Amino acid sequence: MSETYSKYSFFGKLSEVRKWILVLFLGFILFWIFNYFTKEDNSSTIEYDTNLIQQQIKNVGKLVVTEGHFAEVLTYKDKKETYIPGLTFDKKALVVINADVTVGFDLSQVKYDIDAENKILTITNIPKEEIKISPDYKYYNTESSTFNEFTGEDYNKINKTARANLAKKIEKSSLKSNAKNRLLSELSKMLVLTNSMGWTLKYDGQEIKSENDFELKL
Repeated sequence: MSETYSKYSFFGKLSEVRKWILVLFLGFILFWIFNYFTKEDNSSTIEYDTNLIQQQIKNVGKLVVTEGHFAEVLTYKDKKETYIPGLTFDKKALVVINADVTVGFDLSQVKYDIDAENKILTITNIPKEEIKISPDYKYYNTESSTFNEFTGEDYNKINKTARANLAKKIEKSSLKSNAKNRLLSELSKMLVLTNSMGWTLKYDGQEIKSENDFELKL
């Protein structure tokens, strides 16, 4: 009787062990399946980051423009000498120039390189500013003579002189610095993006950590 009881007890314990082995095995299978479907794919993450950065740069890529208005008053004179001493043929004009001026940066021309493996975005080129002057000329008190009339060459000289004077005024104004500040503001969006994603932003061989770093390079 005791031998029979021991035999049943032994088989009962053996069944219990098998049950636990089966439970552990099923647990391992479920754990493996869970890890397989929830495991982060690093290559997919890098590809996602790269696409996101490219899309954001594309969104930033626009024409940043600062506008200004300038006025210039120009007195143009020309004297044609003759062989007779004291006899000249003169022409002159008072010219008022009103000009609309824009200073802009075409950010679609920004060039960059993406090192996805090391998570580095390198800006390789930032375009120079584009200055456009749209002048409007008004002529007053125009005087000329039959032997020294206004020609296309005179108007070209007036145009060239007016643009040169306007360029000097633009350099002394805050127009270019305002445009530069807008450029820095747009480039800073790239810095915020890379920082938020754990990437590094570089320009001109140096890491850009703040907007001031950009300013020192431009």
